[in-house]
Order: sequence, then C-alpha cells, then structure tokens
Amino acid sequence: MDIATIVGLVLAFGLVIWGITLGGSLGQFWDPPSVAIVIGGTLAALLVAYPLAKVLGVVKVLKKTVFAAPQDPSEVIGKMVKYAERARREGMLALEEESENEPDEFLRKGLRLAVDGTDPQLLEKILETDIGQLEARHKEGKGILGTGGTFAPAFGMIGTLIGLVNMLAALEDPSTIGAGMATALITTFYGALVANAVFLPLASKLEIRSAEEVLVREMIIDGIMAIQSGDSPRIVEEKLKSFLSPVQRATLEASKEQAA
Repeated sequence: MDIATIVGLVLAFGLVIWGITLGGSLGQFWDPPSVAIVIGGTLAALLVAYPLAKVLGVVKVLKKTVFAAPQDPSEVIGKMVKYAERARREGMLALEEESENEPDEFLRKGLRLAVDGTDPQLLEKILETDIGQLEARHKEGKGILGTGGTFAPAFGMIGTLIGLVNMLAALEDPSTIGAGMATALITTFYGALVANAVFLPLASKLEIRSAEEVLVREMIIDGIMAIQSGDSPRIVEEKLKSFLSPVQRATLEASKEQAA
C-alpha cells in the first residue's frame, strides 16, 4: 500500500475540517444539492467525455496505484542475477521451472519466451509492446483524472451561479441573503476541494507510478536479453545497475556488503 497517498488524503481533508471547526461548524458546510452538483456533475461530464468502460477502468488503475507497492529495482536486479547464475550453470532450459514459479507476470512471460528460444529481437518487441500498452492505459487514466480536476471547479461555479440566481430571486426578504450567499459559495468550495485534494494529486501520483513500473519492466527486458545472450551474472548486474540512481546504487552496494 502507498502510505503517502493515504496520509496525504487524510491530512488534506483533516486540515480542511480543522479549519472549518475553528470558525464555525461542519453543519454549515454540508449542503446535499451542492454535493450532487459537483460530484454528480463531474461524473456525468466524464461519462460524456469518455466511454463508460474507460471511466470504470480508472478505478482499477487507481486501486493498483494506491494499494499496490511498486517493485524495488534492487530486488529485480537480485532476481535477474539469480536467474543468470542458474542459466550459466545449467542452461536456459533450467529456467523453465523458475518461469512457472515467478510471481511477476511480466517477468514470467519474458522468461517463458526466452526458455522457448524466441528470437531476441522478437522477444524484445513483444515485451516492449506490453510496456507500450501499459503506458497507454496509465496515460488514459491520468487524462481522465486530470479532466475530472478541470470539471469539478467548473461545476462548483455552476452551482454557485444557481445559488446566486435563487438568492437574487428572493431579495424581497433581506434576512435570507446571507444564508443564500453562503450556500452558493459552498458549491465552489466543494469543486475546488475535490479537484485539488483528489483528482489532480491522484493524476500526478499515477504518472509517477507509471514511470516507476516502466523503469522496472525495461530492466527486466534488458536482464532477460542479457541472460539469453549468455552474459555472466556480473555483467547482467552491471547492466541493470545502470538504470539506478546514484543513491539507489549506493543502497544496493551497502545491502550487498551487509549480506556478505
């Protein structure tokens, strides 16, 4: 689970609630019609802009983004070195059993293709196509979330205009102007909150998670092709370490020294 996302959402809404209670009550900021206009209107606009299957698919992508921890590149390097060592000793066919027990679906697919003797160029093309499809899904999900972040404030303004019109229609009773204005502004508040605390941050997080997952998959492709070409475990490790940042490399070396 991505703790940062959960903490960020809780902190954002918690601070807003805290700010509300300092000068008033939560009841003053609860208005069902405003909620319906902002949330319902945003979802309705997304359904107009995108097919239903695409909108529903964002839920699956978000679930993976928030609740699934990204793979540690150092762990991937360790796996690939282990596979390289076995392939070096016993040959590629020895990885057939490993490919069946590998929990990572992408790595399992790559190992199976390599064990089957797939041409290296074809193997790379197949796996790169998988990565391209992954990037397309994530880009689409980010686009839907970003669009939601645009629609929510817009529907907040629509709700405010509706409230102002209703308020102006009742000007003969000045005592209702203050309450009417407050109700009208709450819709704008809802739109800004939903856009800036939910839609836009989740879109950014999805973009980051996508880049992390693509990096790991690119490492896997290079590792499998290096193993298939008969590179030594040391060479496989050095090739994959080039994907890491200096900090990640230092951490990996430190963990290896501790293990030794």
